[in-house]
Amino acid sequence: MRRIAPWAAVTTATALLIGGCASERDDGSGGSSTDQVTFTFAASSDPASLDPAFASDGESFRVARQIFEGLVGTEPGTADPAPLLAQSWDVSDDGLQYTFNLVDGVSFHDGTPFNAEAVCYNFDRWNNFTGVAASESLSYYWLKVNGGYASDGNGKYQSCSASDDTTAVVTLDTPLPEFVAALSLPAFSMQSPTALQEYNADDVQGQSDAPVLPEYATAHPTGTGPFLFDSWSPGENVTLTSNPDYWGDQGEVTRVVFPIISDTTARRQALEAGDIDGYDLVAPGDVQALQDAGFEIANREAFNILYLGMNQAVPELADIRVRQAIAHAVNREGLVAATLPEGTEVATNFVPPSVSGWNANVETYAYDPDQARQLLSEAGFTEATPLTINFTYPTNVSRPYMPTPEQVFERIAADLEDVGVVVQATPLPWSPDYLDRIQGGPDHGLHLLGWTGDYNDTYNFIGVFFGQQSQEWGFDNPELFAQINDARVLPDITEQEAAYEAANGALLEFLPGLPIAHPVPSLAFRAGVVYPTSPVQDEVYTMVELPN
Repeated sequence: MRRIAPWAAVTTATALLIGGCASERDDGSGGSSTDQVTFTFAASSDPASLDPAFASDGESFRVARQIFEGLVGTEPGTADPAPLLAQSWDVSDDGLQYTFNLVDGVSFHDGTPFNAEAVCYNFDRWNNFTGVAASESLSYYWLKVNGGYASDGNGKYQSCSASDDTTAVVTLDTPLPEFVAALSLPAFSMQSPTALQEYNADDVQGQSDAPVLPEYATAHPTGTGPFLFDSWSPGENVTLTSNPDYWGDQGEVTRVVFPIISDTTARRQALEAGDIDGYDLVAPGDVQALQDAGFEIANREAFNILYLGMNQAVPELADIRVRQAIAHAVNREGLVAATLPEGTEVATNFVPPSVSGWNANVETYAYDPDQARQLLSEAGFTEATPLTINFTYPTNVSRPYMPTPEQVFERIAADLEDVGVVVQATPLPWSPDYLDRIQGGPDHGLHLLGWTGDYNDTYNFIGVFFGQQSQEWGFDNPELFAQINDARVLPDITEQEAAYEAANGALLEFLPGLPIAHPVPSLAFRAGVVYPTSPVQDEVYTMVELPN
C-alpha cells in the first residue's frame, strides 16, 4: 500500500472510551438477540476517504472492502486475482481488449442495478477526473496504473462499452498485463452511478495537499458489498451494518465497528480489556505475551519489502564502492533475528519471492565487514578520514514492513560504525517531516522505508521505486528506467517474467539501496476468533467467525 501517513489521530483516552464492547449480540433495545452480531476491529487512524477512488491508505481500504466490490477480487489467502463482480473475463491476443462477463442480478445499496453500463460509468469517471480530483494525492491508483487522464492524453485507457447488461468491454491503447490484478484494488471498486451523481462525488475542493472531499466521500459511500455504511465520527469510529439484500454469502457478522485507536499500546490494552475483538500492526514484542495470555495471533504472508535507501544525490553515495561497502557491512540475518517478527525472511530482491520476476541469482551482498572496510578504503575513506554519512529514520510509527524503525536503525548504525563509518542520526516524526524529507529533496543520505504490495505484479514494487527518476534515490539511470517500463507492457507473460528477472538482477548490480527483509505482519484477536488473513489485506468480514 502507498506509503502515506494517516490524516487523523486520536488520543488513547478518547479511543478507549469509544471502543465499545467487543462481539456484542444486541437487538438495539438493551436486550440480547442472536440477530445482531458485532465485530469490533481497532483501526490505527480514520479513513482518508469513504470513496475508495480517492484513497490509497490501508485504513480507507479496510473499510472500503466491506462496502464495495470490484470486478476482480483475490483468491482467499493469496495475492492472486479471482472473479468477483466479473465472474470471468477474456483478453484479446494483442492484450488491448478485456471482455468482462458480469454476475447477473446484483444491485447497489441504493437499488441501482449493477450492470455493464455501471461498469463503464465507473471507468469513464476515473479517466475524466480533473483538477484536484486528478492529483496524485487523491486518485493515486488510477494515475499510477493507467498513467494519466483523458485531459492529459497520457493514459492507457481508451474506452468502455456495454454490449449487453452483463458484458462490459474495456479497451486499452497499449498492453498492460497487470490490468486484471490491479483491478482487485479497492480504488477500482464499482460504485453506484446514481449515488455518485446525487452527491456530486467528483466535486473536490481545496488544494491537492489539503483536499476538501464532497459529501459522498464522507457520508454516502454506495457499493454492492456485504455491509452498508452507517456512520463515521472522525477521531472516534466508523460503523457499518449488514446489507440485507447482499447477493453473496453474508456470514454471521451483522454489524462492524472500527474504533480509532492510534497508539499500538492502547490497541493492545483495548484487546486485553475486552473492548475490541482484534487489531492490526501488533508490535513484535507483544506477540509472545499475547499468545501466552490466550489471545489468537494471525500472521499475514509477507508481501512486502523493508529496505535501506541510499540517496545518490549525496556525492559519497554516488560511488558504487561505498554503496557496496554499506551493503556488506549490514548484518541482515542478525537484524531480522533481533528486531523483526518470527518468520520474517531476509530479502535479496526488491520484490517478495512469491512475485513473478523474483530472481534467485541476484548479487546478494553477504555480511562481510572486512570486505566493507576494503571497499571503503578503495573509495578513499580511512580511519583518519572516515566516511561520514547522514542516516534519517522515522519515529512514532509502526508499519507492516517496519514495525520498530528505531530498533532497525540502531542495528544498522552499529554495523556501519563497526566498519568505520561515522553515522549522523536524524530521527524525524513520520508525518509530515520524515516522508517530506525522504521523498521531497536531497537532504538525506541513508534512510529506512518500504512497501506493502497492492497486487501480485513486479511493477507494483520495482516500478514504484525505480520506474522513473525520484528524489528519494537521487540518481538518473534512463537505461534502468526503460528496462523496467519496457518489461511492464510485454503482453507475453513468459517474456515478461524473464524481463522482470533481468531487471531485478540489474537493480542489485546498480544497488540503489539494500533490500533488508520481508517482515511478517501480525494481527491479534480474542480467543476463538477466526479471521481471513490476506497478504494484500483483502479481508472481508463475511468470513469472520466469532466464538459463542
